Amino acid sequence: MKSDRLLSILLLLQTHGQVPAGELAARLEVSVRTIYRDVEALSAAGVPVYAERGSKGGIALLPGYRTDVTGLTADEARALFVLVTEQAHADLGLGQAIGSALRKVMAALPAPFRGDADLASRRIMIDPVRWRSSPRPSAVDLGVLQAAVFNDRRLRLRYRHGRDAQVRSYTLDPYGLVSKAGAWYLVADHRGQPMMFRSDRMLSASLADEPVRRRDGVELADVWEVLRESIDRIPAPVRVVARVQRSVLARFLRYHEADLTGPAPALEEAEAGSEAGPVELELRFPALRSAEQLLVFGPAVEVLEPAELREVLVRRAQETVSLYTEDRDA
Repeated sequence: MKSDRLLSILLLLQTHGQVPAGELAARLEVSVRTIYRDVEALSAAGVPVYAERGSKGGIALLPGYRTDVTGLTADEARALFVLVTEQAHADLGLGQAIGSALRKVMAALPAPFRGDADLASRRIMIDPVRWRSSPRPSAVDLGVLQAAVFNDRRLRLRYRHGRDAQVRSYTLDPYGLVSKAGAWYLVADHRGQPMMFRSDRMLSASLADEPVRRRDGVELADVWEVLRESIDRIPAPVRVVARVQRSVLARFLRYHEADLTGPAPALEEAEAGSEAGPVELELRFPALRSAEQLLVFGPAVEVLEPAELREVLVRRAQETVSLYTEDRDA
C-alpha cells in the first residue's frame, strides 16, 4: 500500500503543484507525519520533492519534473474524462479505482489539455441505467447544447413535455449533459430550480448572449443526483397492456410515449393508418388512478391488463353513460 500512496502523492503534486501536507494527509487518509515520511522516501528514491514549512508552505516538486502522455489530441484527452456515473463503477467494485486512475491520467496529460479534460468530467455524464421509454434521435443539434455547457452560456429552449404534450419556452442555466441509457438529457436550472430536458423532446435550442448563472458550489453530479432520485422515488409502477388502434396511435404516443416500457413504434408505423390493425403496447403508471386517463381515447384504446384497471374503466364508463342517459325531468 505504501507504494500506491507514494505514487498518489507524486501524481497529486504533478497535477496541483504545491500542496499543503495537511491536505495530502486528508486526501490519502493518513497522518501529516506519515506524509513527511513519504516525502523523505520519495526524495531518497531520486524524486526532486521538497517541503516548505510555515503557513504558506507545503509539499512540491522541483519545476520541470513531470511525465507526459504523448500522442493524445485535445479531443482524445477530453473523451477520457466523459465518465460513467460513480454508481456504475461501484457496482463493479471499482469505485476507488476510477478515482485513482483518473488522477494518474490527469497528472500525465500535457498541461494545455488538463483544463478541457477537467471541464468534460464536470459537464458530461453517462448513466447507463434505463428508465422508461427508449430514446429517439435528438430533434436539435447536440452541438448547440455542448456549446452552452462548455462556454458557460445561457440557453433558450422550446420544449414539448411528455406528460401533457404542452410546448413551453425556457431560458436555462445549464450544468451539463447526461446520457441516460442512450437518451441525452440537459440538466439545468430554470429560475434557480433544477430541471432536466430530454433532447428528443426539444423543438429548438439557441445560445443566449448572457453568461450562465449557476448556483455557487453546485456541480452537474449534484444536480443530477437530486433529479434522478426524484424519478426513482416514484412508487412502484402499475404495468398496463393496451391495444391501440392505429388511427389514434400518433396522438396516443404524444401523450404516453414516456410511459412506454419498450421502444415506441416508428413514426411511419404510427402514421400508417387504421388499415394496418391495432398495436399492443406495454406501459407503466405510478398508480391505477394515473392509468384511468386512457379512457379519454374511448374504444380506440382497449386495456387488456390488469383486470382491476379494466374494472375501474368499466365503472367510469358506466357512470358517464348514466350521466348522459338519466331522465333529468324525473
